[in-house]
Amino acid sequence: MIRIIIHGCCGRMGHIITDICEKDEKTQVVAGVDAFGEAYAGFPVYRKLEECPEADVVIDFSTASAVDGLLAYCSEKKLPVVVCTTGLSEEQTKALHSTANEIAVLKSANMSVGVNLIEALIAQAAPKLAAAGFDIEIVEKHHNQKIDAPSGTALALADAANAALGNEYEYVYDRTGRRMKRPVKEIGISAVRGGSIVGDHDVIFAGQDEVITLSHRAYSRAVFGKGAVEAAKFLAGREAGFYTMSDVLS
Repeated sequence: MIRIIIHGCCGRMGHIITDICEKDEKTQVVAGVDAFGEAYAGFPVYRKLEECPEADVVIDFSTASAVDGLLAYCSEKKLPVVVCTTGLSEEQTKALHSTANEIAVLKSANMSVGVNLIEALIAQAAPKLAAAGFDIEIVEKHHNQKIDAPSGTALALADAANAALGNEYEYVYDRTGRRMKRPVKEIGISAVRGGSIVGDHDVIFAGQDEVITLSHRAYSRAVFGKGAVEAAKFLAGREAGFYTMSDVLS
């Protein structure tokens, strides 16, 4: 049985992960952490990680401001951590990698199986289509409560294309201040915020007289929760290192 702490347990994703773990015979949520929440399931909820009992892994769906303390705690306790929180700063991203020298850390921009498979498809398609003169544009859509833009997933998809192209492409988020034709080596990334959209991502390869689009639609946040729980089961007991969902799926 893998013992899990849910960091940010009283949010929407915390509730989803709780439901998934209750149906998974290999996992048990032993505690939750939430600065303002109250107990709502068959496990205690604490305001601080330091109050939690022993566990095998932490699943984090909190806020960027809470990640620094999370990494410090997990490093001290030698506790593997699945970091699902988005909108991290460059410094925090560096901290993830440095912490991975001490413990097992798993971070992916998107925890769904489908998105991670699309990344692999993009890496295959981008060099061939770019050589054929195709432009690359990414459009992401999310609910009106999402704070960061563009989404971490959109950036990860752009990174997958750019890496396959030798990292020679520039990311462009706004063209309103420019009066010029579109340069060849750029990837446009556009963000839409509205309603209750869970998460839509379109990677558009626009060529002469034809367009190829790789799309992913998340109809429920459960897809992210399922991926996070699978990641936790993968990470528990692993040696120190930085892991992604690609490692879980391989």
